[in-house]
Amino acid sequence: MQTWPVQDAKARFSEFLDACMVEGPQMVTKRGAEAAVLVPVDEWRRLQAAARPSLKQLLLSDEARADLLVPARGSARRRKVTAVG
Repeated sequence: MQTWPVQDAKARFSEFLDACMVEGPQMVTKRGAEAAVLVPVDEWRRLQAAARPSLKQLLLSDEARADLLVPARGSARRRKVTAVG
């Protein structure tokens, strides 16, 4: 993965974008620290799809089933009503 200082990425954006499309992800640094990555849209969509399980996958997974933490009835305190008048 090639690294681009933010100034170079801005000044040579077309070249930066072409490198991403041909070579793959490109790292952008700001003041020497990694700040962002430009990735081709197909890879981005693949990563998004892999990161989120579908509703069907959630419902069928063992991780989706858990005990619900429901507070006991009657444990809530109510405010006392005071007469105004």
